[in-house]
Amino acid sequence: MRETPVRSRRTHRLRAALVAVAVAAVAGGSLVGSPASAAPGIDTTQFKGVNWADPRDNFADDTLQLSGLSTTDTYAQTYTKASRIISAFRANLGANTVRLPINPYTVNGTYWKSYRAVIDAATARGFKVIVSYWEGTGTRRDGYIDDEATYWPMWDTVVKTYKGNSRVYFEPMNEPHGYTDTEWADLAAEWLDTYRTVPRNRVFVSGAGYNDHVTSVCADPRLKGTYLSLHHYGFWKSYATYDEWVADLKVRIGDCANRTVADEFGAPMTTGLDYNVATPDDNYVNFVQAVTDTFRELKMGSVYWPGLRTDDTYSLQTLTGDPAKPWLATTNQSGADRLAWAWGRGRPVGE
Repeated sequence: MRETPVRSRRTHRLRAALVAVAVAAVAGGSLVGSPASAAPGIDTTQFKGVNWADPRDNFADDTLQLSGLSTTDTYAQTYTKASRIISAFRANLGANTVRLPINPYTVNGTYWKSYRAVIDAATARGFKVIVSYWEGTGTRRDGYIDDEATYWPMWDTVVKTYKGNSRVYFEPMNEPHGYTDTEWADLAAEWLDTYRTVPRNRVFVSGAGYNDHVTSVCADPRLKGTYLSLHHYGFWKSYATYDEWVADLKVRIGDCANRTVADEFGAPMTTGLDYNVATPDDNYVNFVQAVTDTFRELKMGSVYWPGLRTDDTYSLQTLTGDPAKPWLATTNQSGADRLAWAWGRGRPVGE
């Protein structure tokens, strides 16, 4: 359990400046571009997954409600629904991993008992679960931890509950873009120091910024032995060729592919695009083909955004059937094909 006093953002920044000097000395004077050898127990190819999201994109100032679930459901009701949705992810996509959001409202409140049923149902079916902290919305959506006085107790509870379950992985923060690269590495190191009983190969350290590059956290020796999480999206450019998307992705990874899991990447799935056909004039087709080819080439695990999110054009699955006993349907088979290709299955475009 965490016993150290809550620190302000200013304290983090002051301390980060001092830590950067020490880290640079250990890393040979440079934080970027250092060799990235994978630690024992690190295997990114094992993660073949999807995100399961709140319709609000997981940014919330209240309890999270995953698509297809209800905050009024009991543990048993949630377990039943989650079991079916997890089973559908496997049946429709061949997934074995699901990434789930948490926030203090969900964990520190009464809904935690029911929300645990999602994690329990997934792990009972052999899924790996990546649990990630998401900040609030509105003015709170600034890339900083909203409130450390509730953030650390949240993680105390989650770690205490699941540190003994080897299928549960912990991601201290989603898209920490409010912090500089050094500040974020400092905070990630503090998380690791606080929860020393958690094996490092069950921690996902987000890339800096919008999880948009992992080179800085990869080079920090304090974070050795952890997985690194990268986000990559086609809407970041109005247009790029296939080769330009490959180059863009690889520069964000550097030489750290053997520790990196792309735990968010996505493109429109409900607009009729065919990702199995090379279409050089279409930015999103170029993007999806480039990143899935690259994940396969570099033997990187990947977690699509989103596997399920109500009313999201990127969603690869949609809810069907009785809401009390939900099932899923695939919104774009070519998108599912490309995901399978990234995971080492299937055939390349044009075959």
